[in-house]
This record gives sequence, C-alpha cells and structure tokens, in this order.
Amino acid sequence: MVEQHIASAFDRDLEAIQAQIMKMGGLVEAAIVDSARALETRDEELAQQVRIGDQAIDGLEELINEEAARVIAMRAPAAVDLRVVLSVMKIAGNLERIGDYSKNIAKRTGVLVQWHDSTDSSAALRRMAREVELMLKDALDAYIQRDVELAADVILRDREVDQMYNALFREFLTHMMEEPRNITSCMHLHFIAKNIERMGDHVTSIAEELIYLVTGSRPEDDRPKADTTSTAIEET
Repeated sequence: MVEQHIASAFDRDLEAIQAQIMKMGGLVEAAIVDSARALETRDEELAQQVRIGDQAIDGLEELINEEAARVIAMRAPAAVDLRVVLSVMKIAGNLERIGDYSKNIAKRTGVLVQWHDSTDSSAALRRMAREVELMLKDALDAYIQRDVELAADVILRDREVDQMYNALFREFLTHMMEEPRNITSCMHLHFIAKNIERMGDHVTSIAEELIYLVTGSRPEDDRPKADTTSTAIEET
C-alpha cells in the first residue's frame, strides 16, 4: 500500500510538471508565430509583445526545473522514472532557447523597420518559421503520446528547414555582393534566418529526447543536414 501511494504521488507530480511543459510549449509556439508575423508586417508593437512574453517562458522553465528537482529529492525516482523527470528538464531548456530566438527576431524587427527589404524575404522567413512551429507542435504531441515514429518524422523534417535556410543564405549573399548598401539589412535578415534554423535544431533535440525516453537510446545516425555552405558565418 505504501509503495502504491508513493507511485501515485509520483504520477501526480509528473502530470503536473508535464502540464507546465505543455503550457510552456504553447507560449513558445505563439512566440514563433508572432515574431515571424511582426517581421513580415514590420509590426513593432507585436514585436514588443514577443519580447515581453519571453519573461513568462523563462519563468515557466524556472518553475519546471524547481519542481523536477523537488520530485527527484522527495521521490528518489530510479531507472525509467528518473529518465522521465530529466527529460522534462531538458525539454524545458530547449523550449527556453527557442523562446530566446523568437525574442531575438523580435528585437531585430525594430531595427529593420528603418531599412527597405530589397530581398523580399519576409514571406520566406515566415514560411520557415511556420514549419518550425509545426515541428514543435508535433514534437510535443509525440512526447505526450510517447510516439517514437512521430518524433522520428520531426527529426527528418529538420532537413527542410536547413534547405530553406541555405537558400536564404545564398540569396542574402548575392544581394550583399551586388549592392553594398544592402549589407546591413541582409546581415540582420541572415541572423534572423539563422535563429529560425537554430529553433529547428532545438525542436529536433526535443524529438530525440522522446526517442531516448521511450527506447533508452539516442538515435544512432547524425542529424541530416541539407548543406554546410553557410556554417562559416555564425552569430556571436
């Protein structure tokens, strides 16, 4: 009876933490969509809302980590149960980073209001962000449903995001070479594209975490990368 009580208490604790993960995931999904919309429409007010909203995402990560640490200390989970708690903390960390990238996009939107986008790339960036947002939704669904196949599909779809990024990188490079006056705006747009590409990497990490949680092993193959053309230019 005592063991049953401890198990049910652990399950309740875990359900509460996972509910917070889903809440955090919803906020991050909204941040991705809103930051891309703000960029496309040059909506400084919406961009400001994204920047402010990142505080709630950070707060949830802190809360989740505190709750997970409390569960480990009080329940002393072992084996699979411990893996579940640790996975929650890692997923929260990835979500927080995606939120940070959304905030960075929103920050650059304010700067780009001053510049004409000679590349007409905003729509392409929005499509790229939309794909990452859909990947995130599926990754979180896979986590809740313990769906390894869906998680594996998310990982494969990151290749499409990489392809979009590399196409944009080449476009920005061409515009900068053709007209030096485009350099400043194109560099900002490139960093935005890179932020979105990095979001895809963190979504992929969430999917990989689910696969590890269910199977006990990490995916063996390296993540497929569509191109390495642009890896020489990184944001500091």
